[in-house]
Amino acid sequence: MRRSDFQVILVTHSDDKQIGDTPELIPPHGGYRDLKSYQMSEIVYDGTVVFCDRFIDRRSRTHDQMVQAARSGKQNIAEGSMASGTSKKTELKLIGVARASLEELLVDFQDYLRQHGLPPWGKDHAKAREVRALCYRSNRSYATYKPYIEDAQAEVAANTLICVIHQTNYLLDQQLRALEREFIEEGGFTEKLYRVRSQRRDWKRKT
Repeated sequence: MRRSDFQVILVTHSDDKQIGDTPELIPPHGGYRDLKSYQMSEIVYDGTVVFCDRFIDRRSRTHDQMVQAARSGKQNIAEGSMASGTSKKTELKLIGVARASLEELLVDFQDYLRQHGLPPWGKDHAKAREVRALCYRSNRSYATYKPYIEDAQAEVAANTLICVIHQTNYLLDQQLRALEREFIEEGGFTEKLYRVRSQRRDWKRKT
């Protein structure tokens, strides 16, 4: 997969609004539904719920753990996006938690294949390429992947979700790197608060 073909869409922040010459303290934030990482994590969650209901005993601990790991991935992306206005550190932490949760889920699906004697798809497997290509559809949603999860046998369903998790993790890795650069270059909320207060005092002295 070429990085230029499948990049993370980060929430676009407009230029700081000015109060006099002072930038807005809390920038626009949220908008997580516009993040490709969130959109893909939602597909992972919906698909995991269906897979577990179809192929794993609902009374088992594994069923609950897999569903919760998928939910944690999705919810932490949303929470991190909402926290970004006042805490880049919190946003970084929550996106990291989302990434770790989806890695745990990935291992669970790989374990399922191994324990049931089902073959994992290699990256050049025809079906794997077919599933990976679905992410380029502009209107993709869980419905895009539904035939591979609800109408297929366990091998196809599990491998499909493994492909989608890999793609979601790739997006989260890109998102984490972008957040790290932003944090290093601009600092967190405390640093911004200091700059805004200093600029505000300077503006008052000039007026």
